[in-house]
Amino acid sequence: MGKITLRNVNKSFGPVTIIPNIDLDIEDGEFVVFVGPSGCGKSTLLRLIAGLEDTTGGVISIDGRDVTGEAPAKRKLAMVFQSYALYPHMTVGKNIAFPLKMAGESAEVIDRKVKDAARVLNLTNYLDRRPGQLSGGQRQRVAIGRAIVRQPSAFLFDEPLSNLDASLRGTMRLEISELHHQLKTTMIYVTHDQVEAMTMADKIVVLNAGNIEQVGSPMELYKTPKNLFVAGFIGSPKMNFVEGAVADKFGARTIGVRPEHIKISTTAGDWKGKVGVAEHLGSDTFLHVHTDQGTINVRGDGEVGVNHGDTVYLTPMPTKVHKFGADGNTM
Repeated sequence: MGKITLRNVNKSFGPVTIIPNIDLDIEDGEFVVFVGPSGCGKSTLLRLIAGLEDTTGGVISIDGRDVTGEAPAKRKLAMVFQSYALYPHMTVGKNIAFPLKMAGESAEVIDRKVKDAARVLNLTNYLDRRPGQLSGGQRQRVAIGRAIVRQPSAFLFDEPLSNLDASLRGTMRLEISELHHQLKTTMIYVTHDQVEAMTMADKIVVLNAGNIEQVGSPMELYKTPKNLFVAGFIGSPKMNFVEGAVADKFGARTIGVRPEHIKISTTAGDWKGKVGVAEHLGSDTFLHVHTDQGTINVRGDGEVGVNHGDTVYLTPMPTKVHKFGADGNTM
């Protein structure tokens, strides 16, 4: 079981409040991603759940048990950090086995659990190697294996893919998602990368300056953002925002339109502009169009047929326009 509940949880360092009062429910077996810009408090919130930081106030419960004052080891949680923190002189097998050895498990139990974890993570053929003989992705899998053998109530990942190159990050995203489907254990994953959040999460928690801006499924946040912050943070390329007379026509202070919800024409449309950078990516083309409304990012198909310097006309799809009031909230 791995239901985690936060009630009025807050954290301050002296007079500085890092996490204001937060209420959050994480259901058993969910893959929950904390996402937000650097300094938003997502790693601090994860460390509060893990017990690596003391709360200033509030209650943290795991499966209905108040663990607010308990040591990390008693919370039955396993944490995977950005750095692999492997013992370089130990083999892969011994690294994975280390927490079991410290817990006093028998040699038979250790051997079985290590082999099971290695099989799940495709590390069976590497158990006799040392970390220095592995790739970055393999080392991260060893760190995850060390967490798996503890059979925790939940896994806590603190930006585990930050040290990997782009290609390997993509591969590891898939592997961690597949691992979640296999284990069906609660996972909380911290990242500043909204692409990771969108592709991995059952539920996303968007944080800003320690506050929870919105909680929901990836598509809920994408289709119905609660405010300007969420609308601008979720989605790649980012949503376009337009103010002034154009927004007034929609009865809003600001309107937002995603790049894929703008029609592009070389003959007629609502907004006239000139193409700046055109990023041809094969299946998609991303255009940065300079208009009287500012630079508008447009997503077209791979054969959109326009280039730098071309005059184009843009028309937002009326049913896809997001309207925001003066307070920044969705209207």
